[in-house]
Amino acid sequence: MCESDDDDLQLCPTTLAALNEFLKEKEERENQLKCSLENPNLDVSFDEDWQLSQFWYDDKTTDTLVKGAINCTEPTGKIALISCPTLYNKLKKYCGDRQVTLFEYDVRFKVYDSDFVPYDYKFPLNIPREMSNLYDLVIADPPFLSDECLTKTALTMKFLAKKNIVLCTGTIMSELAERLLDVKICNFVPHHRNNLANEFSCYSNFDFDKMLK
Repeated sequence: MCESDDDDLQLCPTTLAALNEFLKEKEERENQLKCSLENPNLDVSFDEDWQLSQFWYDDKTTDTLVKGAINCTEPTGKIALISCPTLYNKLKKYCGDRQVTLFEYDVRFKVYDSDFVPYDYKFPLNIPREMSNLYDLVIADPPFLSDECLTKTALTMKFLAKKNIVLCTGTIMSELAERLLDVKICNFVPHHRNNLANEFSCYSNFDFDKMLK
């Protein structure tokens, strides 16, 4: 006689353990996101999604970029982050009364509430009109090393920025970056938690290295 349907659906111990671990981690992430909405000062961490070409900065790079951003803006200034969510938590923690806005494709970051603006580089000007020339500093890290991605991200940067911009992208993009944004390569070199095969550089249209001292 056949076993019951319930018996047929039983998982082997290894598979069941893996499923329980996944559900536990999922619940922990959901609780963390819920807490972040109730406490805006709480750090929220997200895993990289390589399908979205996400590669998080290491701590030293994050600290350096945050220091530079604070040093080159007024205490009540406005800072825009395009496709570089790694910077948001720490910048928000130390920025004082500065306004920080994250323009990001990954909807997980909508937990940042009004600081989050949905952004797809393929539609570079599909953002609120009132944000034109609003930001004292714009920092961007285009997700892909392609002429199209950099060109369209550059349109967004120029739309948002009053003047100062910082770009983090592959060194291979230097000629196009200079042509599009009138930026120069910085002495500061960004690094990631997971080493990338491509050489990476920081660019700016002002003396950003001076802001890091």
